Formats: sequence, structure tokens, C-alpha cells
Amino acid sequence: METHFLQFPSISTLLGLVGILLALFIILPGFNRQRKEPPGPRRLFLFGNLLQLNPKSLESTLRDKHGPVFTFHFGPQKVVVLAGCKMIKQALINRNAFSVKAKSAIIEDLKLNHGIAFANGESWKEMRSFAMSSLKGKEKWEEKIIEESQYLIDVMQEKDGNQSLACWIFHAVCNVISSLVYGKRFEYDDPVYKSMVARTTRNTYLMGSTSIQVMQFYSRNLLWAPKYRTKQKLFTDKNKVPVHNTQHVRLISKCILLTDNIILIALKASGTTNSHYHEDNLLLTVVNLFTAGTDTTSSTLRYALLLMAKYPKIQDRVQGELSRVVGGRQVRLQDRKNLPYTDAVIHEIQRMASTVPSVLRCASRDVTFQEYFIKKGTPVLVWLSSALEDEDEWEQPHTFNPAHFLDKDGNFRKREAFLPFSAGARVCAGESLARMELLLFFTSLLQHFRFTPPPGVSKDELDLTQVGGFTQSPLPHELCAISSQGETLVN
Repeated sequence: METHFLQFPSISTLLGLVGILLALFIILPGFNRQRKEPPGPRRLFLFGNLLQLNPKSLESTLRDKHGPVFTFHFGPQKVVVLAGCKMIKQALINRNAFSVKAKSAIIEDLKLNHGIAFANGESWKEMRSFAMSSLKGKEKWEEKIIEESQYLIDVMQEKDGNQSLACWIFHAVCNVISSLVYGKRFEYDDPVYKSMVARTTRNTYLMGSTSIQVMQFYSRNLLWAPKYRTKQKLFTDKNKVPVHNTQHVRLISKCILLTDNIILIALKASGTTNSHYHEDNLLLTVVNLFTAGTDTTSSTLRYALLLMAKYPKIQDRVQGELSRVVGGRQVRLQDRKNLPYTDAVIHEIQRMASTVPSVLRCASRDVTFQEYFIKKGTPVLVWLSSALEDEDEWEQPHTFNPAHFLDKDGNFRKREAFLPFSAGARVCAGESLARMELLLFFTSLLQHFRFTPPPGVSKDELDLTQVGGFTQSPLPHELCAISSQGETLVN
């Protein structure tokens, strides 16, 4: 008997199992025919629609053929895609059935489902409320950003191109959030700080890599894969990264003793009973703030400078407005209302950058949306970039055109389809801070430097292609930053 059970299944048995699976694959969808589900492209067994996976096809071809609500199969996983401004706003603002973060096998395996980014329920509400209250204080943040922008300018003038501009910008933006997380800023050449920044960048890229995204839809069936194990180790080897290390966080908190230090406040709160401020929630909230507070803003700023080099006439107009309205003094937040063109350029940069092209939610209950039935627990992909390039909303959706945000009199105007921070209950908690950073860093840089292509490269040769990851960022590139003193810095 034992020998019988240890025998390898026969070919006929395996073929029978495959036949049964194929039959179920064909028959089971028919049970829900009385409920109209979102249409979508024909899928292949096991592969689903992965062979058709192309961001542009999701936004254009599939949307044109199936409408703004359609089904796409990432391997065996069915996902409902929402595209276009009106559909996204209706789903996220007018309906509360899509405010739950979709479950991910990888997130659960790496124990990242605490904090803010991947959490749900009361714990998420409490930690989000806490984070947002910590981010309050417009005047406080304005001073921190202005201080850091001056450090950035000084470093750029002193180093004379010895380090990547992307690295400088990332460190500067990272230091703003470090003042919240650690209660202090770090020198750009601090080895511990550089390690934290490097790991944040690497993990953000890995989380959005194609292999990780594909693996998560095949759930636990691929946990044996060597690549998955390698990448899992990068996330779980926490002792190498100070921001992930409990003892280091506590040590820094006790040494700094600042009242606005988020870690110190949270550690005190964690001593209360029935509190959500336990160690896992605390550490993941810190990681979420540290990551979300740096990657998106720094990528947008890098893209901004690339666009300025590619469109010198637009850069001229921005610098002209700054010179005329502000002069040689530091730009303040209150100047925004008097800088309509500059404000329009920053918004258009965000629209073109589309740093977070999509967010993944799930249906919190059985729901009928736009006459389609979506079952509870079904992942819902909200394609934010489709709103930022919606041909029904933008005059020139695929062209960099600051006039999108200007009325006929040259005054700044808001646009309904401008959704870089998402919308609804899970709108980006750091939106206000990011808007301040973009205005103050961008204007400070353009007050001190003019950005041009490097020698031997024309503006038309500058590549605006973005690298995909958990967020989008521009390809590595070189620019010249010409200071007001005439010094050229090549990065």
C-alpha cells in the first residue's frame, strides 16, 4: 500500500487532471452569466492576458475596445481595470466599495501589511490619522524645505559635478522627511544615510519589478523560485538598514528628544493598552513615510529638470516670472498665487511624469458598478495615468503644455482630471507636503541654475522615457546646470 502511494502518477492520470482543469476553466465562468461582468480580452489557460501586457494597451487599445471598465487576467488572477477620469472619480469618490487595499501574497509573506501603504481596517485609519497629524504645520515644513534647498544648492555649487544630480535631489528630499522620522537632517555623504537611501531606492524598484508583480498573481505557487527568495531576502534582512531596525530607531529617538519627532511620539503612544502603536505598525509606518516621502517627489523633480532642458523656452518663461515677481529673494509658499505660469508648469510636470501610474484596490463587497457586477475581493486596478492622459479631458494629452493649467487670461486654473495623488479615502497622505516640496525645490533650483543638455547632445535627443518600478522615474541621464556665476556643472 505504501509503495503504491509513492509511485509517480501515470501519463494518463496527468492528462486526465489537465482535462479536468481545462473543463473547469471553460465551464465555471458560465455559472455567473446571469450577472453581467466587465468585458475583456480572451485569456489563455494559466497565462491569462500576460502576453498582452503593455501599459499603453491597457490605456488605449483595451479601453477603446471594451470601455472604461474592463477585465484583465494577470495569469490566473482576474483584475478589473478602471480607466479614464470620470470612471476613476466615480469609483473612488462617489462609491466607497473600492477603498480597501488589495491583498497581496508577497506583501503578506514579507509582513508589510501593517503601517499605512498596505494596511486596511481600523489600524490603517489610526496610523493614517496619526501620520497626517504629524505632517501638519505649513510654516514648519516651509522652513525645513527652504533650509534643505539651500543645502542642495550649496552642494551643487561646491561639488562641481562629482556626484549624480539624481543622488543630490534624492538626498535633499529624503532629508525633509528625515526631519520628521528622526528629528534631524543628515549630511549627504553620511555613510549610514547613504545606505538608507540606497536601500529605499532598491526596495522601491524591486517592489514594482515585473517579476515580483507577476509572481504575486501566481500567489504561493512560485515561492520556490530562486529569484523570489533572493528578493525576499533583500526585504527581510532588516538589521542592515537603520530605518528598519527597532533598536536603532529607539536609540535615535531617545537621543534627539524633539517634541515633533514622530518616532518618539509613537514610541510613547505604544505604551498604552489596546493601542495600534505596536512595534510592527510603528516600524512599517516609518518605512512608508520614509519611502513615499522621497521616491515620488525626487523622481518628479528629476523629470522637471529634464523637461526644462528639453523645452528651454518654457524654462525661460519660468525664470522670467520668478525674476519679475520674486527677484533675488527666496520663494515662499504665499508666492504661489502670484506665479501662475510657474504653478502651471509644475502641475504639467506632474501630469507628464505620472509617477504613480496606478493603484491596486479590491472590492470590499459585492457591488454593481456601471451595470457590471464585481464580486467581493476582486482586485481593482485604478489606472491613474489614464486620467492624466484622458483625451476627453486634455487638449493635448501627450504633449508637455503648461497651458493646460492656464485660462485665457493667463491665470492658473484647476483641472478635474489632475489626479497624481489619487482620490477618495486613500488619497496620498503626503499630498500637501509634496506640493510644498515641488514648488520650493523647483523654484530654488531655477533661481540659481539654468539646465541644458550636456555638450554634444541636442534638446531633441533628451529621452523622456520613464523606468517602471513601484513608481516611475526618468532614465539615467546627464544635464548641465549653469549657475548664475557662469560655472557649469555636469551631472
